[in-house]
Amino acid sequence: MVRPTLEPGSTIDGFRLEEFVHQGGMATLWRVSRDDVTLPMLMKVPIIGEGADPAAIVSFEMEQMIMPRLEGVHVPKFIAAGDFAVQPYIVMERIAGKTLLPRLPKLPLPYAEVAEIGAKVATALCALHRQHVVHLDIKPSNIMFRPTGEAVLLDFGLSHHNQMPDLMQAEFRVPFGTAPYMSPEQLLGVRSNTRSDLFALGVLLYFFSTGVRPFGESETMYGMRRRLWRDPVPPRSMKPDYPAWLQEIVLRCLEIEPAWRHPTAAQLAFDLSHPDQVKLTQRSERLKRDPLSTVLRRRFNKELVRSIAEPPPAAQLASAPIVAVAIDLAAESKSINDELRVAAGRILTGRARRMSSCLTT
Repeated sequence: MVRPTLEPGSTIDGFRLEEFVHQGGMATLWRVSRDDVTLPMLMKVPIIGEGADPAAIVSFEMEQMIMPRLEGVHVPKFIAAGDFAVQPYIVMERIAGKTLLPRLPKLPLPYAEVAEIGAKVATALCALHRQHVVHLDIKPSNIMFRPTGEAVLLDFGLSHHNQMPDLMQAEFRVPFGTAPYMSPEQLLGVRSNTRSDLFALGVLLYFFSTGVRPFGESETMYGMRRRLWRDPVPPRSMKPDYPAWLQEIVLRCLEIEPAWRHPTAAQLAFDLSHPDQVKLTQRSERLKRDPLSTVLRRRFNKELVRSIAEPPPAAQLASAPIVAVAIDLAAESKSINDELRVAAGRILTGRARRMSSCLTT
């Protein structure tokens, strides 16, 4: 089937393309309208063609699966989706305002403003986590604010929904995310821990309050893996006026082991909103990174790596090897074929997070 032409004035499933808005590495955005919808809308269309990145296609499928299940002010309202057989797309609410990306040239921001931004983002993450979703790509370009002040999270193509199949984990064995913001457990293949989002928010808080990224800009796997054993420079060593309560929060978010971070996004939001009630530990006073002896113990401590990487049982089941079964149905009767389909259905529905793939020759 011929795909619709993407140009102003074209119509896809009743949605009229009004204006081209943006092109990213994996998708384009269009402002669209439809006679029966008064809400301002955006259409997201994946870039598909010869040589297209398979990860872009799979991540778009994930976003199509997850977005219809989300609700609340902290996500764009889902409106419609298009089938890959004709033209894949997602139509969503168009949020008035800009992302945090334009704020980068103005860094570092005042500490109170950083805390306010962080509290709003943590509140949005709390709402998302309650809907069984880990975002896994928290960064300035994926955060907006409504005119009423609430943070809105964008782009769920790399997200994990703990009640749905994780296609990104099933199809790929390399970590996906934005390098400076990826948590240690993501680098080890764990996609189901909500505290990964708190780590990414910690990176953002550090960056916005110091003007420096805690782990640099490295895009190499080795460069990223250094955060499995190397802690960031304490902000107070760079900025003597850095508040002790803010350093306590930021360094706690950036702990290597997820268990050492805030238990929930709600608790992180509370701390950022109530600096006078933050319980200070040695983190708040640090002026130096961990000594080399500590770094080396971390670097070669397999038990520590195992504790970081250990996923919950459901995630272990989801990442189990794929078993391919070939059955020649050509010579069998219709009744036997029907029984095979029923048996396969029972297996899939009887165990959580099971997927079925059909192979043809």
